[in-house]
Amino acid sequence: MVVESGQKVVFYHRWCKACGICVEFCPRHALGVRLDSHPHLAQEERCNSCGLCEFLCPDFAITVPHRHGR
Repeated sequence: MVVESGQKVVFYHRWCKACGICVEFCPRHALGVRLDSHPHLAQEERCNSCGLCEFLCPDFAITVPHRHGR
């Protein structure tokens, strides 16, 4: 997967089991749930790239590129 510059959060939906942990624990309430139950960045302006979603994801299905210098 190619990460576009400026993309704050990357979701790998093939790995995601739609558990909702990332959405539930997002401290800025930036994440939401799509109709297929997978997470997405619903309110980009609220996201500060803290990486908590990436850290808590049990499926390793989230990356926060800005945390990794990308």
